[in-house]
Amino acid sequence: MTGFQLTCGKFHLDLGSRSCIMGILNVTPDSFSDGGRFNKYDAAVARGMRLAEQGAHILDIGGESTRPFSKPVSVQEEIDRVVPVIETLSKKISIPISIDTVKAPVARAALDAGAAIINDISAFEMDPDMADVAARYQVPVVLMHMKGTPETMQADPVYDDLMQEISDYLATRAQYAMSRGIEKTNIILDPGIGFGKTVHHNLVLIQCLKTIVALGFPVLMGPSRKSFIRNLLHLNRAGNDPDSAEQIETGTLAAVGACLAHGAHILRVHDVHRAVAFTRIFDAVRNA
Repeated sequence: MTGFQLTCGKFHLDLGSRSCIMGILNVTPDSFSDGGRFNKYDAAVARGMRLAEQGAHILDIGGESTRPFSKPVSVQEEIDRVVPVIETLSKKISIPISIDTVKAPVARAALDAGAAIINDISAFEMDPDMADVAARYQVPVVLMHMKGTPETMQADPVYDDLMQEISDYLATRAQYAMSRGIEKTNIILDPGIGFGKTVHHNLVLIQCLKTIVALGFPVLMGPSRKSFIRNLLHLNRAGNDPDSAEQIETGTLAAVGACLAHGAHILRVHDVHRAVAFTRIFDAVRNA
């Protein structure tokens, strides 16, 4: 497997010899996956510390929901949600913090507060100033493919050639990022599983992930608790009973394993504890 070295401020990540786990911390009242349980400062800080203790290699903090059909929030509201949490956690945990945002002012405030990675689901398209922020701070960036916006992306997405379109888009956005002064070694690609894709699209994307890996950048995948897992397991979207939750987490681990088997370097997950245990065994077998 192709390896990469990622420098995130004072942190250095070796991508390839071991699977890299990005723990998700949604500081939002309307997250589809955790019900807004961590949108209060104290709960968010405690959760972030817990994810680091469980073995996350990166902590990804977001203050605006990107669930299907979600609406955007203001810049100031997003800053108010994430910056106090980042300021505290950057002093308490020894892993890099990623800011999940499409807004340049939010990214700038987060980096000033201690974040070291920008995770932009729009690949700099929603706010062109984001490229300038990333270049100025010289931090790694995640560039993701999404068909439409969170508000529209699941309204009957159609592709003529799924993998070619995603691959071409990510290659173009990576080239754009480099033209704006971002080093190639600071670019991570995310094909955007669940973002403007049907269940079948998501399955093909995982199966053919090496098409994206062949572009020559670290690849991030975020299958955690996505609706395609619930759909494949025939679970009612409104059902949040413990048995359904357990099945979804098991389904997520299966998707994580499939992503890793096809070349993913970074896995973005909610349940870090399970993902770390899973990937330690996966990596031990792969590296034996």
